[in-house]
Amino acid sequence: MERSVASVETASRNVDRWSGLVRYVMAAGLARTADGGAVVAIVLLVTTQGGSGSLAGLLGACITAPHLLGPFVARRIDLADDGRKVIAFACVLYSITLAAAVSSYGQAPAVLTGLLLSVSGCCGPLLTGGISSRLPAIAGRDQHSQRRAQGWDVATYGIGGTIGPSVVAAVSSLASPGLAALCLAMAAFYAAWLVMRLPYSAPEHGGDVQSVPSAWSSIALMAKDGPLRRTLYMTMLVAFSMAALPITAVHMTSLMGIPAASAAAMTAAYGIGNLTGSMGVMLRPLRGSPDSLMSGWALCVMGGLLAVMVSPTLFTAIATYWVVGIINAYFFAATLAARTEYAPTKGRGQVFLWVAAMKITAGAAGTAAAGAMTGWDVRIPLMVGIGLIGSAVALSFVERCKERS
Repeated sequence: MERSVASVETASRNVDRWSGLVRYVMAAGLARTADGGAVVAIVLLVTTQGGSGSLAGLLGACITAPHLLGPFVARRIDLADDGRKVIAFACVLYSITLAAAVSSYGQAPAVLTGLLLSVSGCCGPLLTGGISSRLPAIAGRDQHSQRRAQGWDVATYGIGGTIGPSVVAAVSSLASPGLAALCLAMAAFYAAWLVMRLPYSAPEHGGDVQSVPSAWSSIALMAKDGPLRRTLYMTMLVAFSMAALPITAVHMTSLMGIPAASAAAMTAAYGIGNLTGSMGVMLRPLRGSPDSLMSGWALCVMGGLLAVMVSPTLFTAIATYWVVGIINAYFFAATLAARTEYAPTKGRGQVFLWVAAMKITAGAAGTAAAGAMTGWDVRIPLMVGIGLIGSAVALSFVERCKERS
């Protein structure tokens, strides 16, 4: 009798866990779709209404640059009695300010549009890393379940980065970029509703809010703590290097003597590879130390970039982009595991957002650097990326050896 009761309770917990995970995937997918497509929608909105390229870039920066401020907002998650409310509020505020910014463009000074977009940008990190900080409480305490759930999390990032711009492109062609941006705003608003339906988890501070580290204390901890420091710099350098792939794809078409539109097939293959890799993590979760896993998969990223660099034909280029997408999904899953297992419980939200903010910043810097370097040679950005990742792997190996000794 006791066994049957225990089995019923276990089954009930499993059902609750899966229903919570489904809601999480829906909420994260919608929020990251809104965040991933907003820049494209703003740029299209400005250019289709006759605005200059510099204005489009400036307004696009207004919604991306404030991501750096995310970690200073993240402390609210760790301080709150219910972190879901902080994230849901951010989703609603993102939705309202994005819709207001789109409606104000052309009807009010561009400064007002930029300010509204900056508010949206400050909320952006809570839609990405902030939601990820809820996952450990949903997935369960055992490592196997958490790492399987991290595969779903990787998938939502891939979906957001792929579906968001695709939705903007489709709605813009059928109607207008303004309507596309409003669709993204609605997605963020619905994400808020779903976030509040995630399972509740008690705050880690246990009522002692003074024990929650400040934003600067969190970054100081990440600088001092070996595994967290390696998580930060390896995430940044891989993001910097991978940001060159879309630009490299465009320039590779001219080297191969094929239409420039073929670059879209390469970038699509990368996105499909990312989703394929996340499915692999779901089916067979990563095993071992996240610290070592990051180094191992970073070496694989180096090999993938080298394969892209030497691809002689369109078919091999598409294949290598697909493989690199798979590898990046596994590397990303390793960094999520590192954040989950190495972050202090009372500052987990801040660690998640610090890494997410630095990753976005590094990716933006990588895109700009790749655009400049391809003017000399299309292979230079990939060579630089391989060198940077190799240096990070070597440094991480040296650090671990010192820590062991």
